[in-house]
Amino acid sequence: MKKILVIEDEIAINDLICMNLEIAGYSAVPFFDGLKFSGHLKNCHEYDLALLDIMLPGKDGFMLLEELKAYSIPVIYLTAKGDLTSKIKGLRNGAEDYIVKPFEMLELLVRMDNVLKRFSKGNGEEIRIKDVVIDEKKRTVCKNGVEIPMQPMEFDCLLAFWKYKNRVMTREQILNMLWGVDFSGESRTVDVHVGNIRKKLDFADVIITVPRVGYRMEVSNEYD
Repeated sequence: MKKILVIEDEIAINDLICMNLEIAGYSAVPFFDGLKFSGHLKNCHEYDLALLDIMLPGKDGFMLLEELKAYSIPVIYLTAKGDLTSKIKGLRNGAEDYIVKPFEMLELLVRMDNVLKRFSKGNGEEIRIKDVVIDEKKRTVCKNGVEIPMQPMEFDCLLAFWKYKNRVMTREQILNMLWGVDFSGESRTVDVHVGNIRKKLDFADVIITVPRVGYRMEVSNEYD
């Protein structure tokens, strides 16, 4: 399980981010004070990613960035400072991404996933759901030991559901994630791909339709 630092002094925001990260399958570690976190980091620095506010008590996010970089912990800024000067400073100094508040949680999860992929030290473990095995590295899907042919977008759609399992995903969010924000097609495209995945993998009870909204992959902890 990936360990994510959430360094944010507003308690309500910190709690909300941590709650959503836990739901998404991450281990969230909250901090509210820059100076206290700096002291902690010297003794404990086995983290996969830091979500870092800029305006913090004790030490600000720009100062903490240098300390996090020393331990090769990638940083995504989450801040209300939306001015161009701050963005350029943060990115030039080595932050992997810069997100201005308010933001959509799903967008944050997608950006986190992109950063974690770049810094991943693992070989990509197999994902098991019921009698289905998904190999992300090889891009293969097997059911009861038999490989099931999947179109590239079907595979990517299945992987997206897994990464954000037990969360409702709208058709628009899925379109933006897989086809990009400039995609001019219809949301029906998502329905077709979901239908194909359900049929091929017998996932009618795994990928659930949320009426008038989208879909949710229901996966219990026994499959994680």
